Amino acid sequence: MTQTRRVAIVGGNRIPFARSNTVYATASNQEMLTSALDGLIERYNLHGERLGEVVAGAVLKHSRDFNLTRECVLGTRLAAETPAYDVQQACGTGLEAAILVANKIALGQIECGIAGGVDTTSDAPIGVNEGLRRILLEANRGKSNGDKLKSLLKIRPRHLMPHIPRNGEPRTGLSMGEHCELMAQTWQIPRDEQDRLAYESHIKLAAAYAEGWQNDLMTPFRGLTRDQNLRPDINLEKLGTLKPVFEKGPRGTLTAANSTPLTDGASVVLLASEDWAKARGLPILAYFRDGEAAAVNFVGEGAEGLLMAPVYAVPRLLARNGLSLQDFDYYEIHEAFAAQVLCTLKAWEDAEYCKTRLGLDAPLGSIDRGKLNVKGSSLAAGHPFAATGGRIVANLAKLLDAAGKGRGLISICAAGGQGVTAIVEK
Repeated sequence: MTQTRRVAIVGGNRIPFARSNTVYATASNQEMLTSALDGLIERYNLHGERLGEVVAGAVLKHSRDFNLTRECVLGTRLAAETPAYDVQQACGTGLEAAILVANKIALGQIECGIAGGVDTTSDAPIGVNEGLRRILLEANRGKSNGDKLKSLLKIRPRHLMPHIPRNGEPRTGLSMGEHCELMAQTWQIPRDEQDRLAYESHIKLAAAYAEGWQNDLMTPFRGLTRDQNLRPDINLEKLGTLKPVFEKGPRGTLTAANSTPLTDGASVVLLASEDWAKARGLPILAYFRDGEAAAVNFVGEGAEGLLMAPVYAVPRLLARNGLSLQDFDYYEIHEAFAAQVLCTLKAWEDAEYCKTRLGLDAPLGSIDRGKLNVKGSSLAAGHPFAATGGRIVANLAKLLDAAGKGRGLISICAAGGQGVTAIVEK
């Protein structure tokens, strides 16, 4: 059996994230991902390099985005001989891409690779009406012009209504926010705790920008030099005046501020073997140690909360690596909603839940909240679905490099009742 190798995280790059239908309204997935790649190539002098592979994806894709990642690679100054392919695991896409690349490096199949993701909800794939689609296919099957015309004459005004994608679960009809609202009620997460987490995310990210933390993690795009959703002057009292958006009644607690907005953006991260990085004089910020994905049943009797899968993935990841939840210096928990983060932490503290749901003898316990998302996270930066993983991996690697040592835990919830987690260390 091949002995596994350590996987170095050399660094990452992203474009600033923008709120949907604003600065990047006309930017395509291909344009944004290519720009993020170009910045990474420039930063680490990868011009003309044939890499082991580039793996990325998008949650919302047009039919024109066939072979998206490969087309982006061909649009950069990487060697055209660099293989590339798409993956998609909802919001876990970017981190899952990193796990795929890291595994191949660890096994010695490749020496280096780039992982990432991109998404736009501005340039959304609007489809033709299903009835119209069927008529057009029927016409295409027609043997004669008469047959084709006969089919086309079936078109009615109602068939011109387009199919517009929505942020909802096909099996429940509920949006992710509505599902998280149910989770917040199940776990009794107070509104003020959610607002506090959102407030802290903005304050931390604003401080990170002020100290220049993002300078070597980002390249400007379309005139934007920082995440557009960031509110440095955020006011906790004003947050408390916002109305709930997913449940209008008195039980509603999720607002536009303690939920991530629809966002456009792209991110990538460069992974390599130690030998490859050292031979090129490239930095090794940290090492990608391990990853674990999980899924839950969120439909029917005994259903779990839609965004609770990371709660299940983490104990399996910890057990495999002989670690406890407290053995980390940094916790990067994706802030899809403030309530999701707080539900996750509360579940790990609950002895009965950990026993009956997770099969553990004791609860995982609490974490030091001072180590949580120390440079801000998705509530402040925004959340282009597939791009969040790359942002988090690059940010955590830089944190560990700055500290000179340590270990970080990544947790990302995803649509479809899924979650992706990972351990990064120095």
